[in-house]
Amino acid sequence: MTTATVEEIRLGPIAVRFLVEGAATDGSAALFEFDVAGETPAPPAHSHDSWEETIYGLRGRLTWTVDGVVTDVGPGEVLCIPRGVVHHFENAGAGPATQLAIVTPGVLGPGYFRDLADLLGGDGPPDRQAMLDVMRRHGLSPAD
Repeated sequence: MTTATVEEIRLGPIAVRFLVEGAATDGSAALFEFDVAGETPAPPAHSHDSWEETIYGLRGRLTWTVDGVVTDVGPGEVLCIPRGVVHHFENAGAGPATQLAIVTPGVLGPGYFRDLADLLGGDGPPDRQAMLDVMRRHGLSPAD
């Protein structure tokens, strides 16, 4: 068995690594791991109608707000986010957190995160409207 190098996509204080893309599972699932630095505010709240998302805590804790309900997810804990439900996360703690996301079906891929990284790579704050456009183009519905 060969081990492929996993690409890390940096989004400021967040790092994303796709471990399994949808194409590898005939579209049934995608799996990515993500690190969130301490004291990272919430990215824009959003929903997605084309997939469910299951979060599994690996280290540290993230605070998730799903349909208005606040839940901390730490190591060994699981959170299921149904299709169409508005959600976001933040790391209010001082230390980093790592979580695993399983997307079913596997329609979300690294292209979404690469497109966001391109927007965040410039000088100054990112263009919020451009970020929202990227979200919509990849099947996410911003809550604002």
